[in-house]
Amino acid sequence: MEYKIGLHIHTNLSDGKCSPEEVARIYKDAGFDAIAITDHWKYYPEGELEGLKILSGCEYNVGVRNTIEGVMHIVGIGMKEDPCINRDASCQEIIDGIKAAGGMAVLAHPAWSLNSVEQIEALHGFDMLEIYNSVSDTHQSARPYSGYLVDVLANKGIHFPLTATDDAHYYDGSDETKSYIIADSPSLEWKDIATAIEQKKFYATQGPTLKIEREGNVIRLICSECERIAFFSNLSWSSDRVFCGKGLTYAEYEIKEEEKWVRFEVRDAKGLEAWSNIFVK
Repeated sequence: MEYKIGLHIHTNLSDGKCSPEEVARIYKDAGFDAIAITDHWKYYPEGELEGLKILSGCEYNVGVRNTIEGVMHIVGIGMKEDPCINRDASCQEIIDGIKAAGGMAVLAHPAWSLNSVEQIEALHGFDMLEIYNSVSDTHQSARPYSGYLVDVLANKGIHFPLTATDDAHYYDGSDETKSYIIADSPSLEWKDIATAIEQKKFYATQGPTLKIEREGNVIRLICSECERIAFFSNLSWSSDRVFCGKGLTYAEYEIKEEEKWVRFEVRDAKGLEAWSNIFVK
């Protein structure tokens, strides 16, 4: 089964504009199967709200606004209990607390936070990285996309599963129900969703649908109609990795001898995008 899941969402329990009940109704009406409520420093337990599956979650932030002094936001999803992490905890202590409680640790909006490769390399235990974050493109933020950092990390052999999230706060049409994952999972139970994430049986999207096949070094993509399909790798340039046109629904790419990793992005006529996970040679 394929499930539509939002993994980073705020309510008025911290700095979001809507109540948990209102948020659940908004996402259920938009066709979501599950969401994680991830308010700042407020653990929200797994359950059901307004007929929508809720995954446990919390967001922990180190630093405030000045990225020179250091800012990093870490989202915990799927914890079995409140990790009870102290507000003066280090980034590594936050990750360790999330993992000890049975959850997954997600590096949130690293481009928005101007996180460096060195900062990330120094930490251990991240389960996912947000390649796109909707709210980071709204209300004077304008730094939603972390693809450059993903690629530099991949060059160093670090290949996180890639998620797209809303990080919804405003609920004014700019940041809610925009970015999510489609997970191939036997159920909406957290253990099954977590396994799908670990095995990269999901993709991140704002709407375009993907079906991905790999046979040896050949990657085949079937997608909903789009206007651009681009393959990214450790090569700075390759003549056959960008496809442009109206109504594209298929592309394939053969991993070259010099390539160590490949991923791709799709963009449709509305400008909506989808992102694959990284394929390692």
